[in-house]
Amino acid sequence: MMKAVCLDEPGKISLIELPEPKPGPGEVAVRMEYVGYCGSDLTSFRGLNPLISYPRVPGHEISGTVAALGAGVSGLAIGQPVTILPYFNCGKCHACRLGRPNACKNNQTMGVQREGAMTSTVVVPAGKVIPVEGMRQRDLALIEPIAVGFHAVRRSELQAGETVVILGCGVIGLGALLGAVRRGARVIAVDLSADKLAVAEALGADETIDALREDVLAHVLEMTGGDGPQVVIEAVGADVTFRQAIDLVASCGRVVYVGYAKNPIAYDTKYFLLKEMDIRGSRGSELADFHDVVAYLKQHPDAGDRIVSRVVPIEEAGAAMEAWDKDPGGFTKIVVRIEAGEDL
Repeated sequence: MMKAVCLDEPGKISLIELPEPKPGPGEVAVRMEYVGYCGSDLTSFRGLNPLISYPRVPGHEISGTVAALGAGVSGLAIGQPVTILPYFNCGKCHACRLGRPNACKNNQTMGVQREGAMTSTVVVPAGKVIPVEGMRQRDLALIEPIAVGFHAVRRSELQAGETVVILGCGVIGLGALLGAVRRGARVIAVDLSADKLAVAEALGADETIDALREDVLAHVLEMTGGDGPQVVIEAVGADVTFRQAIDLVASCGRVVYVGYAKNPIAYDTKYFLLKEMDIRGSRGSELADFHDVVAYLKQHPDAGDRIVSRVVPIEEAGAAMEAWDKDPGGFTKIVVRIEAGEDL
């Protein structure tokens, strides 16, 4: 038997025991080292995630090592550090046929529509396992959430020299920030938390705006000569920031939504036309985004220390979730240590 964190129902989280799985043909057993809490896990804990069913083992931000190989698996070795691409697409729908599996109509993500990784061992198809050498084991759990931000930047078609406003400096927003900096863009980061804005600045934001104390629209217009930015990336998922993105973006600019609002949004749609803007969605990430993030983190090994707020053992995972629920602005990233790892 093995330990696992379980979202029993909205507002209730516990530590349970499950049978330890064994890999079948073409599968790999991965021993979990660290698993990050995602904002979707908090949404699920609050009972606001329409995609989840309970009970559910959460977790899709994964750091692990190969524990066992099923028959026919090659190219992987026992003990090899890996992360996992946690999305399972159908391969048949329109998005899959277009080569965009992250937007699969029938997608199942670990920890949401299927059991997640916050447990001792998971078994997945070998094609979902991504070897990662030369990185701190803890930081492998940052690859997936940062990749979601990188994917949003890719969807925006952001160019060097353009200005992007990033609404929200959680890990997805910080991932977008890193992706934008990597492209040579000017980054204006916006958040309600001074601590998160300090992290954004340390990671390369050119300017920051404290939305709790400052007029965001006035400041952005001042910073952009009255034009607004060419790109706005919304990484909060709140009513106010969904509408704010439309107000902020320059004429003929691009708005990318990577967060999703929990309620229907009422827009003054005339600005869609008057600005002739592009409005784009961004869902999850793709394998190419994972590889881009790995390359970035290898070049910037200190980034993980700036992003991770707290590391807790699996026995304290429930308490950590409850603390995050009470103070969402107080944490950038909580990582759960599944197995005894290096000292942090």
